Amino acid sequence: MPRKINFINPFGTTAYDDLIRETLSHYALRDTTLEITHLTACPADMDYFYPKHFVEAALLEAIMKAEEDGFDAVISGCCYDPAVRVARETVNIPVIGPMEASLSMLPFYGKTAVIVTDHVKAGSLMKDNVKIYGASEVVLGLDVINWYVKDMVNDTSSVANDVIRVTQESIDKTGAEAVILNCTIIAASYQKYLMNGGKAAPFPILNPNLMALKVAESLADVYQQGAYQISRSGFYGQPTDKHFSEISRDTRAAWHKVESALVAHYSK
Repeated sequence: MPRKINFINPFGTTAYDDLIRETLSHYALRDTTLEITHLTACPADMDYFYPKHFVEAALLEAIMKAEEDGFDAVISGCCYDPAVRVARETVNIPVIGPMEASLSMLPFYGKTAVIVTDHVKAGSLMKDNVKIYGASEVVLGLDVINWYVKDMVNDTSSVANDVIRVTQESIDKTGAEAVILNCTIIAASYQKYLMNGGKAAPFPILNPNLMALKVAESLADVYQQGAYQISRSGFYGQPTDKHFSEISRDTRAAWHKVESALVAHYSK
């Protein structure tokens, strides 16, 4: 059965949509409809934690809308895995985070890995997520290329060159067997380099966009066949009475009241 997957760029800008579409769509199965979308009413990046909260509020709304629109799975398209665990509380379709997907796929590429991400502040959060996902023993280190996403999209070739240099240094330093590019835009920049004839590294480099897509396709199939059911008895539990629907309704209504003001503010 054809599957619909929504890759949401969790940024209040169209700047990254074409790059993700160009470097990821060809990996989708023939009967997969992959829609690349972005957010509104939120900042254009999450390089700092304050704007990240606005992004996650808009992202939760977008994920709920994706379920209503008939998508079989959603990818939260940033390696912070923003709003992923909260969204699993609010929807029944699979919600995939690129970092979690990459860590889950790592054993098929190598036993250990080093993470390469964009900058030091991002790296701090990535280290926290490594612990949350129980991967501390297999992630041997973390390095950065010292780029911000708003700059990467304007010079993907330079980003790719830094990926080649830093990943090799990371492998040499840690002895890890593979690299996880822990930024969707870094990964797209490197993928564009490969698509343009660039030479691949002599060790596995996991593209989190691709890992997320393949996990999403697999879980979408399972979901369509009625074999996906997220537990509501613990971490992802929901209230069993009308309280949850009232919270959801009231929260979404409140968000829409401030949405126009946020759009005006962040479009300046």
